[in-house]
Amino acid sequence: MSEVLFYDQVDDDSLKSAAVASRYRGKWVFCRKQAGNPYQIPGGPRQDGENIEQTARRELYEETGAARFRLVPVCVYGVRDGSGGERFGMLYYAEIQEFFSLPGAEGEKVGFFDGVPGELAFPEVQPELLRKAAEAAET
Repeated sequence: MSEVLFYDQVDDDSLKSAAVASRYRGKWVFCRKQAGNPYQIPGGPRQDGENIEQTARRELYEETGAARFRLVPVCVYGVRDGSGGERFGMLYYAEIQEFFSLPGAEGEKVGFFDGVPGELAFPEVQPELLRKAAEAAET
């Protein structure tokens, strides 16, 4: 079982990934890598030489085709696994204004939802990230 914890900051080198809870025209944006896979919040691992915001921007573009968006940092999140190990990432919130066509591999899909979709990757983690981002978007 995974536990999600939120922090104001951690050492930059500890940030291994970025997640971008995004809205487009009032709907939450989720993506999936291939048809039949569960939906997930756009995001992914940090690449060598990237700062964490570059990771967030790249992942949002690659996974959704977002062309124009406003990106706001929310907080650091940690996912603690059953053994007590914790992996850190940065959570962002984005308001997407416009999309390019999807740049990724055939079979990728972007979905727009009022809430969390039924088929969700990482169901212990992603609803918590979405909740935290929604709180930040309201302020």
